[in-house]
Amino acid sequence: MPISRANGVDIHYGVAGEGPALVLLHAIPFDHSLWLYQMARFSTWFRVIAPDLRGFGRSAKVTEPFAFEDMCADVLGVMDDEGAGSAIVMGCSIGSKLALMLGGMAPDRFRAVIQVGGNSGPQDFHRRIEGYGAEPFSPYRAAHLRHGVREGFGDTRLGAHLLAMFSERDPWHDPRAIVEVFKALAAGDARPYLSAYRPPTLIINGEFDGARPRGEETARLIPGAVHKVLPGAGHACMIEDPAGFDALVIAFLESHGLMPERREPAMPTAR
Repeated sequence: MPISRANGVDIHYGVAGEGPALVLLHAIPFDHSLWLYQMARFSTWFRVIAPDLRGFGRSAKVTEPFAFEDMCADVLGVMDDEGAGSAIVMGCSIGSKLALMLGGMAPDRFRAVIQVGGNSGPQDFHRRIEGYGAEPFSPYRAAHLRHGVREGFGDTRLGAHLLAMFSERDPWHDPRAIVEVFKALAAGDARPYLSAYRPPTLIINGEFDGARPRGEETARLIPGAVHKVLPGAGHACMIEDPAGFDALVIAFLESHGLMPERREPAMPTAR
């Protein structure tokens, strides 16, 4: 995986495909592999760039306090290193708020914003901060991973396999760094940007996503925003129903003239 140090922090990221840039920002406590289906599918049309956010995956584990805007700067640094002057950005959970903030802070760089979850204001994460600060790490993270998908998905063969893949990466992580990410996320507030928000915006919630009320609220605050619900899915709906999720995204991008011509039969490049 390439590494960006443009913002002074090591940010590892995956790249697949060719074409206009599509930046994918994962949820807590996952890493960029949350988008494994979308990296494969959308690399048919786009150059897909998927970072491990600071504190997760192979990226730096920053244990000193930082601001949510610093995490936004990490993403812009990856884009700069990849020569991506503009991009479509899609994020889930913390990645959703990062995507929203980026579209407000740098509207000229983002052709569209796609949020999965859709929270826009400050959030109360004191229980997560306490949990990651005091509980045995692996059992706590395993329970948190299950919380990110609909009830029962982790008991299916596919769901158990996917969640085990993330749990096997526990040794890569430092709970102190995850606590700092939650502190930054808790204070992040994109609401001042929303009344004059410029990028076309899609907000997706799974039917059983606990963040759905906040996604609906954010959609009401953004002029022209589109809100869609994916039936039968939870928060991390892109791994629960990738075909249904991708169809919502493709339809939205087509409605704004943002879907490039399909690139076949060439195989996507990856690094």
